[in-house]
Amino acid sequence: MPVESGSSAAARQAKQKRKSHSLSIRRTNSTEQDRSGLQRDMLEGQDSKLPLSLRSNLMDMFSQIEREFENLYIENLELRREIETLNDRLAAEGQTFEGADLAKGALKTKASHSTSQLSQKLKTTYKASTSKPRSNSCHARVGGSRNFSVTSWELWGGDSWIVSSFKATTSRAVCQLVKEYVGHRDGIWDLSVTRTQPVVLGTASADHTAMLWSIETGKCLLKYLGHQGSVNSIKFHPTEQMALTASGDQTAHIWRYMVQLPTPQPVADISQTPCEDDVDFSDKDEADGEIEGPNDCPSIRVATTTLRSHQGVVIAADWLVGGKQVVTASWDRAANLYDVETSELVHSLTGHDQELTHCCTHPTQRLVVTSSRDTTFRLWDFRDPSIHSVNVFQGHTDTVTSAVFTVGDNVVSGSDDRTVKVWDLKNMRSPIATIRTDSAVNRISVSVNQRIIALPHDNRQVRLFDMSGVRLARLPRSNRQGHRRMVCCSAWCEDNASCNLFTCGFDRQAIGWNINIPALLQEK
Repeated sequence: MPVESGSSAAARQAKQKRKSHSLSIRRTNSTEQDRSGLQRDMLEGQDSKLPLSLRSNLMDMFSQIEREFENLYIENLELRREIETLNDRLAAEGQTFEGADLAKGALKTKASHSTSQLSQKLKTTYKASTSKPRSNSCHARVGGSRNFSVTSWELWGGDSWIVSSFKATTSRAVCQLVKEYVGHRDGIWDLSVTRTQPVVLGTASADHTAMLWSIETGKCLLKYLGHQGSVNSIKFHPTEQMALTASGDQTAHIWRYMVQLPTPQPVADISQTPCEDDVDFSDKDEADGEIEGPNDCPSIRVATTTLRSHQGVVIAADWLVGGKQVVTASWDRAANLYDVETSELVHSLTGHDQELTHCCTHPTQRLVVTSSRDTTFRLWDFRDPSIHSVNVFQGHTDTVTSAVFTVGDNVVSGSDDRTVKVWDLKNMRSPIATIRTDSAVNRISVSVNQRIIALPHDNRQVRLFDMSGVRLARLPRSNRQGHRRMVCCSAWCEDNASCNLFTCGFDRQAIGWNINIPALLQEK
C-alpha cells in the first residue's frame, strides 16, 4: 500500500476544509435565498400600494437590520459572560460589581447607585474623623480591609457621566465667579455668612478647623482650632459676634471672635459668562499639591462654651430665633436643645430611626426641622412652652441630606435620591413642587428675598431653581473655573454687592459668586 507523504496529507486536509467552508457558505446563502424567496412570496400575497421592487428592497434592509441585532445580541452575551467572570474574581476578593445585569439594561443605573453608595461611605467616614489630618493624601477606611484614597477617588461624584435629564434652557442670566477662598488642608463641609457687621464668610472643614474670611479680599481673618475632629457645620449668632460649630469629636462649640477687615482691593473685571454656555472641556484636575494654610492668620484654641451631651458625631448645629438656645443634630439619632448661657440640655429630641444629617431653625419662629438617613425629616414646634409637637414627613426614598425653612411658610428638602421637594407648612401631606436631578443633592440654601434654591451636587455642579421647580441656571464649571470635587454646601448673602452666593466642596476651597438675580428672573 502506497504511503501518503506528509505534504500531500496536509494538502488534502486543507482541501477538505475549503470544501467544508464552501459548503457552509453555500448553505448560508441558500438559507438566505430561501428566506428572501419566502419573503417575496409573502409580499406578493399581501395588499400594498408600494411597488413590489420597493417592498423587496425594504425587506432586504430589514433583514440586514435583523442580522445587525443578532450580532449585537451575541456581543451582549459575551460581555455578560465576561462581567460574570470578573464578578467571580471580585467575589473571591470580598467585593462585587452591582452592574452585571445587562439583560435588564440596568448596568449604568446600578453602577451609578454603587458609586453614590461609595461616595456616601467616604463622606460618612470623613465627618466622623477624629484622627490627625494629613495635608495631602487622607485615607478613609471603607468596608472590609481595603483602603480608598480620598485624593485618588477625588469625591467628584463618579456618576457625572450620566446624561443630564434637564431640558435645555434659554436662560442668559450671568453667573460670575468672583473670589476663591483657599487655605484649608482638607474638604470643606459647610459655610455660612455672618448676620452682623463686619460681614465675613465662615467655613467648616474636615481638617479640624473653622476659618473666617474677608469676602472682598479672600484673606483669612481668623482660624478656630478648638475641635479634635472634623468640623461639620458653622453658624453665626443673629446679633452677636459668636460662632457655633459642630464636630466629629461629639461636641459642639460656641466661640467669640473679633476680626478687622482689610482694605478691599479693586476687583478684576471678569468677562460675563452665560451660565449655560460654559463647557466642561476636561475632567482632568489640577495636581493636588501641598496647599499651605494662611500663616499670618490669628487663631482661637479655646471655646467659650462646649456642649457635650451627644454619644456620636455632631453633624450640624443652629441657633434658635433670638440666639438664647441652640439645637444640635447627631449620629446618635437625637437632636439636643441647649441653653446658651448655662450650656445645660433643655430637651432631647428623639424619634428618628437612623443617624441625623442636618438641622435647621426657622428665622422668625421657634421651629426646628431635622433630617435623617431614615429618609424622613421632622418638624419640631417649640412655640408653645407647654407642648412640643412633632410632625414626620415621608417624601424621599433615600437619605434626606438637608431640610431648610424659607422666610414664608415653606420647607425645602434635598436628598440622596436626587430630588428636591418644596413643602407648605400649612399642608405638608404632599410636596407642592418636586425637582428631579441627575446627582445626589447636598446642603441646599434658599435666598431670602427672591426665594431661589441653590442645589450643590455630588457631581460638582451647582444649579439654581425657583420655588415652583423651574430651573433658572447652572453655575459655570469647567477645567478653568468652578469646583473640581463634590460640592457640599451653598449659602446666600443677597445684601453683599460683590458676592451674593457662596459654595464649598471637597476641593478644599470656597467660591464666591455674583448672580444677576434680576436677569435670572426676567428669563424665567
